[in-house]
Amino acid sequence: MTGDDLKIAYSPCPNDTFVFDALAHGRVPGAPGFDVTFADIDITNGMAERGEFDVLKVSYAVLPYVLDEYVLLPCGGALGRGCGPLVLTREGGNAGGAGGSDAVGGAGLAGRTVAVPSERSTAYLLFRLWAAEQVPGGVGEIVVMPFHEIMPAVRDGKVDAGLVIHEARFTYRDYGLHKLADMGEHWESTTGLPIPLGAIIAKRSLGTRALTRLADSIRTSVRSAWDAPEVSRPYVMEHAQEMDPSVADQHIGLYVNEFTADLGEAGYAAVRGLLTRAAAEGLLPPLGPDALDFP
Repeated sequence: MTGDDLKIAYSPCPNDTFVFDALAHGRVPGAPGFDVTFADIDITNGMAERGEFDVLKVSYAVLPYVLDEYVLLPCGGALGRGCGPLVLTREGGNAGGAGGSDAVGGAGLAGRTVAVPSERSTAYLLFRLWAAEQVPGGVGEIVVMPFHEIMPAVRDGKVDAGLVIHEARFTYRDYGLHKLADMGEHWESTTGLPIPLGAIIAKRSLGTRALTRLADSIRTSVRSAWDAPEVSRPYVMEHAQEMDPSVADQHIGLYVNEFTADLGEAGYAAVRGLLTRAAAEGLLPPLGPDALDFP
């Protein structure tokens, strides 16, 4: 670590440690040095709004608030298909009814208490867009809590429903919970676009040359992890918070994909689509026409 290292913050989740392993350990030739801080997405969103780090993993939902100071990098983030947030309840069918199997529908959430991981997260934004169409009269109280506390809170009846992300997609049945709705399925069926979740942003003040070098280095780090996944395994599992290795592998397989290597036309369309739709609903400030452009 030197005084010239870029200060970067990303989550301890397997997809981020997988993506950044080669960079964090100096295995990408010509890449800048990094001073790494681990923080959950709600924390990194706040860091971005305060302009505290050079490079950050943030929710796409926070972009309209930070793009004056930061630029969206065209790689390193999390988009995909079949990977959206879920709304979970103790009973199938609705948030307050009797047993049953997994069901899709929102009427049972009317007036109910819902736990969410952050009010500035993309998950919550997708939930708001879904609820506006699917929950007559709207949900009741929104309670923010760390995402790893949400499923126990739903199981124990502390809240009526929970909005969950990440590996919860693979483990919610272990808590005896049921899927009320899949925010990603709703997004994909109504837009045809992939689901934008987490973005990598960097300070505009770094300059065009440094930003291009950074993006190229992240792409190389992603491809290195794909080429030799066993090399990243110790770093991934060190920070995976006692996650089962098979769940970590599923997590990486779902969230690290072609959009991680390059957003491409479909990726940018998804980001613009989400932020434009949210602005039209009054959930986010509108973006300028060039706000997502990369130098």
